[in-house]
Amino acid sequence: MFDQTALERSLLPQKSILNTAAPMDMADLVVAYLEQLGIDYVFGIPGGAIEPLYNAIARNQRRGGNLSHIVARHEAGAAFMADGYARETGKIGVCVATSGPGATNLITAVATSYGNDVPLLVITGQPALPSFGKHGLQESACTGIDVMGMFRHCTRYNSLVSHAMQLEWKLISALQHAMRAPRGPVHLSVPVDVFRSPSASQEPSYDLSGLLLPAELVDERAIDKLRSILADSRKCVFLIGGACGDSIHSILQFAALKGAHFVTTPDGKGLVSPQHPLYRGVFGFGGHASAEMALRDPDVDTIVAVGCSMGEWNTGGWNTSLLNERLVHVDESEEHLARTPMARHHLRGSLNAIFSRLVEYSHDHHGSAPVRPVPSPDWNPESMLDAPEAFKSEEAPVKPQRLMRDLSRLFPHSTRFFADAGNSVAWAAHYLQPQDRRLGERRLGGARKRDLGQRQSAGGWLRLTSHFAPMGWAIGAAVGTAAANPDVPVVCITGDGSMLMSGQELSVAVAEQLCVVFVVLNDRALGMVKHGQRLGGGEQIGYALPKTDFAMLARALGGRAHTIHSPADLDALDIKAICNYPGPTLLDVHIDPEEVPPMASRLRVLLDDGA
Repeated sequence: MFDQTALERSLLPQKSILNTAAPMDMADLVVAYLEQLGIDYVFGIPGGAIEPLYNAIARNQRRGGNLSHIVARHEAGAAFMADGYARETGKIGVCVATSGPGATNLITAVATSYGNDVPLLVITGQPALPSFGKHGLQESACTGIDVMGMFRHCTRYNSLVSHAMQLEWKLISALQHAMRAPRGPVHLSVPVDVFRSPSASQEPSYDLSGLLLPAELVDERAIDKLRSILADSRKCVFLIGGACGDSIHSILQFAALKGAHFVTTPDGKGLVSPQHPLYRGVFGFGGHASAEMALRDPDVDTIVAVGCSMGEWNTGGWNTSLLNERLVHVDESEEHLARTPMARHHLRGSLNAIFSRLVEYSHDHHGSAPVRPVPSPDWNPESMLDAPEAFKSEEAPVKPQRLMRDLSRLFPHSTRFFADAGNSVAWAAHYLQPQDRRLGERRLGGARKRDLGQRQSAGGWLRLTSHFAPMGWAIGAAVGTAAANPDVPVVCITGDGSMLMSGQELSVAVAEQLCVVFVVLNDRALGMVKHGQRLGGGEQIGYALPKTDFAMLARALGGRAHTIHSPADLDALDIKAICNYPGPTLLDVHIDPEEVPPMASRLRVLLDDGA
């Protein structure tokens, strides 16, 4: 008799337990699948074409369901919130919008998640199918403003559901694509009459809990080759990228067994302790000279890049000190591996499985035990900094370097820091140094309002977005993270330009009583534009912003706020009270506008005519 595979068994129809319940429509079925996956929130803005889904959420809540919704102030903010939720929980972030402009407003934020491999389920509405081609209000199918065509290039799966019987299978296919490496956003466009169609089943027909788990498959021969390369290596350095979240413990343990230094990409910095004795800083945008020195060391004959997407920001503008024949690239994504044809060895597979095997092999064959590295007597994390004097400056206006130092020491170890696009990323990647981070993996624990399961797969204490990098991402992402995990402080470091662009999402934190601290770097400028023009010899144009009282703006939106002119103003804050307040607090920090951020790698690319 044919023996079905585990995958097929996971798709067998489940026994119904709701046969006596009120009839379900297709929107109810979508909500039931989200509940099955343990999704806590749907982020979005209601509208006529998406109304049936909101009705289903309301019905689910009346039945005692756990799925809730958060109304954003702009659809891009909703997708940014879903992005932050996904990074914190390791689950799929869900955002919804109505047809037409609701859907098009999502695109920049969805493209951001696509560029950073963040899994999202994006659901947009459509007018009823019979109205297609009649120039109906906000029609966004192929006979109107073709939203499907727009989403095609920034999603891993993109489909119009043209019949109710398609919805369940297309939803399953979309979710699989979202969680398959490379992860990313998926999009379903659902006409309003399809949402309202009766469901043939009173509950989900399939159990997705096992189907969406990441594969632990590895290539044993490729691991053997990597072991051989490392055994023959005189000296190796590890480059840790942002995709190492669920495997960082075994990676650092193996680095310690090898006695190897490691550096991180900007998006990987939040996965490690800046005080780790083997850490040599950030390589890439906003990075440290010590990291590049570690890679350029003539004694280093092997560089092991792990979980690195190998774009401009995390290679220092495609720096040749990294991209050469010494490179070994280990990643779960074929797309990432394809960017390093010069590497001497590629290893594709589950990072956690690969490095767990490497650690086990070291124990079994060499009797190695986990060791706590001893720091070099001449090594000090502050020695990595470009401007250590500004890092400790008491001057007013506040030096942005000093601001990063104070944020590092004032907020508790559980804080999630977000750095927005622009100068915020540069300052945070280079100067943010929390003093009490554990050297290895920090497991989620303690009293929880929600069960988040195992350690998040793409989290860390510092979170940023590279590659697409839109202004305002961190504002929404911070709100989504606070909703996902209300037990920890969330600090969003953002610029005045980003706040003017997306600051309305602060009122979402007010409405939901979420503890988010918005730290606005107020220098009355689009700072990266200004400094880029100056350093590159460009015309000084288009960067100036008007004087803005962001503290007053935050209070008008219902939040608390403080204006900061000096380090003494920061020291006077009651951080414990801020972190315990059920709502947002904005710090309007007037920074020294003449301090130049560490952006040399970006400038090299901009000035390279061949780029």
